[in-house]
Amino acid sequence: MQLTFLGTGGGAPSLQRNVTAIALTLSKRGDTWLFDCGEATQHQYMRSALKPGKLEKIFITHLHGDHIFGLPGLLTSRSMAGIPEPMTIYGPKGIRQFIETALSLSGSYTSYPLEIVEIEAGLVLDDGEVRVTAWPMNHVIECYGYRIEQHDKPGFLDAPRLKAEGVPRGPWYQDLKAGKRIQLEDGREINGADYLGPATKGKVLAIFGDTAPTEVALQLAANADVMVHETTLEAALQDKANGRGHSTTLQAAEVAKQSGAKRMIATHFSSRYLSKDREKLLAECQSVFAATELAHDFAVFEV
Repeated sequence: MQLTFLGTGGGAPSLQRNVTAIALTLSKRGDTWLFDCGEATQHQYMRSALKPGKLEKIFITHLHGDHIFGLPGLLTSRSMAGIPEPMTIYGPKGIRQFIETALSLSGSYTSYPLEIVEIEAGLVLDDGEVRVTAWPMNHVIECYGYRIEQHDKPGFLDAPRLKAEGVPRGPWYQDLKAGKRIQLEDGREINGADYLGPATKGKVLAIFGDTAPTEVALQLAANADVMVHETTLEAALQDKANGRGHSTTLQAAEVAKQSGAKRMIATHFSSRYLSKDREKLLAECQSVFAATELAHDFAVFEV
């Protein structure tokens, strides 16, 4: 999996960064999922290496403008580009009304199938390869973080051993690769699980919505390969950050440390911070959790 940060600002865009949007590319399948869609996300999309036709799903954390104002433009431009593939949008209650009202009042439409799913905490989807769950955040309006878990990949099938034991090749190899039992014409029953190598552990990614410290954070990020967390303000402004439903550098890093996450990527920076402030913000995070990186617009991270 690969993360592309299309916007890393919180509240309002600045000359250094656009507002929040994070693209997750599932490399094997090639499709892309977008997490939040702040103002001008489609402009950022065009400046990246991402392909609009591969955008399949959008997950919205909450309905603040810096996370959703880019949706109407992106959805209608997708129609104008003639992209026929269906799109599904997940988000808190109210996301349907926002999208349908914006399209209706502007005389706009989508020429592709558009499904809008209003979510609650819990399972959002499981397509057999990836499982996504939503976790309630501590923000000033309803807000969620998303935990994305790849299913474990079965180990390789030991074809030479099967051949040596007289199991002929055939369509049943697919069942054996899935660890299923098959029965051969000679009556033998073969258990595919006995011929599989060790499974490959699926990756786990935690993408937080806007949040002040919350108890569910440790469950959302538990043992994640990558944790993406907002760090709206520096440590000295903790009261201001928490009062508005946000976290500081040190608070985000503490979540990564206590949850057992392997890496943390900090994002959603206040527009008060300029490029020269990055080193200070990073140093504060790394004082608690050394494996921290700071996102910037168009940064790409392998998961």
